[in-house]
Amino acid sequence: MRKTIIALLTLLTMFMFVLGGCGANSQKNNTTLGENKQAAATKKEQRKETKKYYFVANEGGSISKIDVETNQVVATIKVDGAVHNVQVSPDGKILGATLVPEMQHGNDQSMDMKGMALFYNTETDELIKKVEVGNHPAHIVFTENGKYALVTNNEDNNVSVIDMASYSVIQTIPTGKGPHGFRISKDSRYAYIANMGEDSVSILNLETMKEEKKIKVGSTPVTTGITSDGKTLAVTLNAENALAIVDLASGKVEKVPVGRGPAQVYMDPDDTFAYVAIQGTKDAPSHSVSKINIKTKQVVATIETGKGAHGVVTSPNQKYVFVTNMFDNTVSVIDKEQSKVIKTIQVGEIPNGISVMP
Repeated sequence: MRKTIIALLTLLTMFMFVLGGCGANSQKNNTTLGENKQAAATKKEQRKETKKYYFVANEGGSISKIDVETNQVVATIKVDGAVHNVQVSPDGKILGATLVPEMQHGNDQSMDMKGMALFYNTETDELIKKVEVGNHPAHIVFTENGKYALVTNNEDNNVSVIDMASYSVIQTIPTGKGPHGFRISKDSRYAYIANMGEDSVSILNLETMKEEKKIKVGSTPVTTGITSDGKTLAVTLNAENALAIVDLASGKVEKVPVGRGPAQVYMDPDDTFAYVAIQGTKDAPSHSVSKINIKTKQVVATIETGKGAHGVVTSPNQKYVFVTNMFDNTVSVIDKEQSKVIKTIQVGEIPNGISVMP
């Protein structure tokens, strides 16, 4: 009898041990499952945070928002008037746009309507602020430190400086005639303004808020690009069918022939290549992008695009070039390694400026 009781106790102990082990394993499995779910949620959140877009200004009255990975239009922001240019802030959170308001016929003061700088949240597409600037605003660019946004007022021959902390114009700086496209140095000290109405580029000192000097570059400069070291300036010369490359230290200007009617230029971050969109005119549109080696000052590739190639920018991973085609209402996606268009995207009417999240 005693042996039987001992045997039963032994079996009971083993049974309890097995149950305890199962419970421990079950708890361990539940913990692992919870950890896996948390890790998946974290990864999903990280993917959401790193999602990138590029934006297109459509003069027909909208802004197209395009997913960088899929090259699909994910949103269309409607506006009243012509959106000429867009620019994403250095932190990627704000989209700036220049707007020429829609004229109200029958209003004697309609021709004096001031232009606007619009600021949107890049994630939600919500309008943050609308800031009145000058007449016929052209381009908008943020300083790299995020302190200011500058807008060229083409008909007023000046630049509006907007303080991004208060969304208010704190300074108006005179330029040459017909200021249009421009870029700002990486150290946020200088803005290089292409004056379309003359043959010059205005160099604005953003510490003194004055035009420091003006340099002659050639006929009908449309927009500029500046190397990361601030030593070399690139300027598209629309009437000369050329890209001017300027050594800022010596003032020497060298011109590289490109196609008919160059519009915008965009420089790679490593300062090796510049991409020039060749627009032509509406009656005789060009349809290509010239890839230029800044150091050798040679065109190394001519890439066919849609009609009226105008705005140009490179992707954050430096694998692609995005180009707006004004007379086709499309964007061309160019593979930089292959130097050819791999995708064409339908956007709004008369696409102009283009900008990508950093």
